[in-house]
Amino acid sequence: MEGTLNASQDEAVNVANGPLLVLAGAGSGKTRVVTLRIAELIRRGTPPDRILAVTFTNKAATEMADRVNAILDRNMVTKPLVCTFHSYCVRILRRHITTLGYPANFIIYARGDQESLARSVLRQIHVPTTQLRPSDLLYYVNHWKSRSVSVSQAAALAQTDKEHVAAVAYRRYQRDLKNKGAVDFDDLLLCTDKLFTDFPEIREAAAAAFDHVLIDEYQDTNATQYRIVTALARDHRNLCVVGDDDQSIYRWRGAEVEHLLRFSEDWPGARTVMLEENYRSTGAILELANRLILHNKTRYQKVLRPARPVGNKPRILQFPDENAEAGEIVDDIRRRINEGYFEPRDFSILFRTNEQPRAIETELRRHKLPYVLIGGLSFFDRREVRDILAYLRLLVEPEDESSLLRIINTPPRGIGAKAVEHLISRATEAGCPLWQLISQEGASAGLSQTAQSGLKSLISMINDFRQQTNYRPLHELAHAMIKATRYEDEIRRLYPEDNDFESRWNSVQEIVNALAAYQQKASKPTLQHFIDDIMLGSLENESDRDSKLKRNAIVLMTLHSAKGLEFPHVYMVGLEEGLLPHHRAIKEDGEAINEERRLCYVGITRAQEELTLSLALTRMKWGKPRETQASRFLFEMIGSADNPHQPRSPSPTKTAKKKAAGGRRQS
Repeated sequence: MEGTLNASQDEAVNVANGPLLVLAGAGSGKTRVVTLRIAELIRRGTPPDRILAVTFTNKAATEMADRVNAILDRNMVTKPLVCTFHSYCVRILRRHITTLGYPANFIIYARGDQESLARSVLRQIHVPTTQLRPSDLLYYVNHWKSRSVSVSQAAALAQTDKEHVAAVAYRRYQRDLKNKGAVDFDDLLLCTDKLFTDFPEIREAAAAAFDHVLIDEYQDTNATQYRIVTALARDHRNLCVVGDDDQSIYRWRGAEVEHLLRFSEDWPGARTVMLEENYRSTGAILELANRLILHNKTRYQKVLRPARPVGNKPRILQFPDENAEAGEIVDDIRRRINEGYFEPRDFSILFRTNEQPRAIETELRRHKLPYVLIGGLSFFDRREVRDILAYLRLLVEPEDESSLLRIINTPPRGIGAKAVEHLISRATEAGCPLWQLISQEGASAGLSQTAQSGLKSLISMINDFRQQTNYRPLHELAHAMIKATRYEDEIRRLYPEDNDFESRWNSVQEIVNALAAYQQKASKPTLQHFIDDIMLGSLENESDRDSKLKRNAIVLMTLHSAKGLEFPHVYMVGLEEGLLPHHRAIKEDGEAINEERRLCYVGITRAQEELTLSLALTRMKWGKPRETQASRFLFEMIGSADNPHQPRSPSPTKTAKKKAAGGRRQS
């Protein structure tokens, strides 16, 4: 793979101009092709800064940029812009968002900020949490925004009582968000789309900045991203999109695989190149994957061809229940590690739902095997991290009320809940931001002496450190402010156990480390840009996942989380109707089942050397064992003609189930 390009890769790299669709199958060397294509465009005379490459994660963007820089002359004055959709939109909005009535120094709300705002909105319209929780409201808001549904459209589309209430709250949520000079993650896309749609001169200037646009993972674009891409490329038509319709697994967050499927219709004269040679998996694994995905009818007819030997045939195992499944799989991994040929990091256990790994974790702990569970609380969602970030955000924008309310009495400085309520009430009456109110002479009148003193101290500290942002290195500034707040004492008070304290305090130190790393890398480092990066997730779940994957440990993760990764030995557990495919998909339309099939396909194609699929004949539900049905995907993979889940077939029988699973083991 490190040598010359194969014929299809070479074609994808060397198409000079016009729309190009690169259908990149799993393990086909997609990143290498995109990187070399950028390098080839530059070699042919395109100025580096006239190339825009957009992907979905900061990790992918960083990897792509590093690879391009490694190939090209490091002394180049300009470089291609390689970034995520959201970070590109921030660049546009920092220049033009005032046109939409937002401040230029708008705040990007993270999940915690959104939840606080959602809670406030529900209080304003007198909706109890028993009727609609803040998390429920955010689910609806994110669902609507990812599909470009406006406030008025949401009200018209609402059907259930809960949706009607959510639509009312959505209107108030959006109004309050704008009044606070803030946007959420989805607004970054929506506001950019609105600028491009309503202000042609802004779109034309943005489009004219580039001669070539490349979009990675095009099958994952939602409606708004699709319109942004079209707006940027429709004048010069030098658009290259790379993706795989067989790996489109994010419909639930607005992704539309149709964008990839109809590319040639949207861009007449487009060239299509298929990358079908797989360098990751053995032939036996790919045979199973190819057989499965053929059951999706609306797709490009491509077949993964192995560049490696056939290898061992995948195993299909069945067990009496989920505890036996966990026990035998963990024991199988333990034996292989003890033989001395494999390390814990060579093994991954993949599952469909977050509750499935409980039994597996229990067994891993019993055998004292090292493992990591990918997912859970992000580093930047931790309480102490959010506290310090709130202080930093106030140095950039003191009128950020969410941040101010978070730290106004953290650590305690005598400004209790009643004092805060009093100040908020006065700010509401005066029609001004809370920071503006408390900065005025006599603002603390009516508060206790302790509260007055604490408020004065906070204002003085914020103003002092705000002035220092102009000349002091960012990591030194943050370190000094953390000291000034006596935050270490607060953590010691809240977490007296040494291990807890050390873990929390290390998280605080890591923010300073992140600032130092950012300052070394950025050409013009600013606190605003650092906070933007964090709010965009550049250091969020990706860093947590990557740090865990570097450990020598067995990896447990959902199938969704596994996309883009590979492991020598993969175990896919729970191949049962209701789990994979998920019961929600079974109740929905055919496209939902198609996406579940693609998710299964993604899991299979993570395996490099060996693949094991398993199911339990019974699984516990509400404390009682319930019989399961073998997944329809098992029947499809083994080419069984009597798949009981086809509409023409009767209900599954134990005989059919055993035939799909091959008894205890199928080779």
